[in-house]
Amino acid sequence: MASTSEDPYLITVDPARFRRQLRWLSARGLRGVSVGTLMRSHRGGSAAGMVGLSFDDGYRDFVEEAMPALAEYGFTATVYVVADRLGGYNDWDQQGPRKPLMTACQVHEAAAAGLEIGSHGLTHRRLAGLGARELAAQVADSRRVLEDLTGQEVEGFCYPYGSLDAAAVEAVAQAGYGYGCAVSPGVHSGVYALPRCYVGDRDGPLHLAAKLVRDRWRR
Repeated sequence: MASTSEDPYLITVDPARFRRQLRWLSARGLRGVSVGTLMRSHRGGSAAGMVGLSFDDGYRDFVEEAMPALAEYGFTATVYVVADRLGGYNDWDQQGPRKPLMTACQVHEAAAAGLEIGSHGLTHRRLAGLGARELAAQVADSRRVLEDLTGQEVEGFCYPYGSLDAAAVEAVAQAGYGYGCAVSPGVHSGVYALPRCYVGDRDGPLHLAAKLVRDRWRR
């Protein structure tokens, strides 16, 4: 949620566009839910009509813009936050706008409002190729930080940059997460390497319909 005028990474969506995307889902009888809810419902055979919504990095405008829009449609979602950067900025991006991140209070507020809080690592490091000690810090330590903050179990992990390898997938499993997701996990598959469908500011009704069909075909 923000101005999209300076966005080389295509990470922002205009708030008005976002509301139109939510309206498009709702008009088709689809309900946005957290990824954790979608996974549990899928296991129980009750996921029909659900769409898992996820937001990476934990930008402050998620609370200011996205949460009110989601509530307007009765939707929930997952926000994957960078545990050691709360209240800071996206200093891992070399180009593009400097965007403020959710504070610890805002993460607690989102969790209390029924949004799922997931981990996006401790400091937004690429996990592929990291040694065991650094993997543990990024994966396990970030989970402990967020659980202490929210008082809730942190079930989901999202790989920063979509960067993962076999060691990273194993680290997520060993840390006690229920699932892990990227965008295109490549050769990896299973509950700890879930694919996702990117939706951005350029996605109007036709693009959304095409992505929905592609997702159903892939499944």
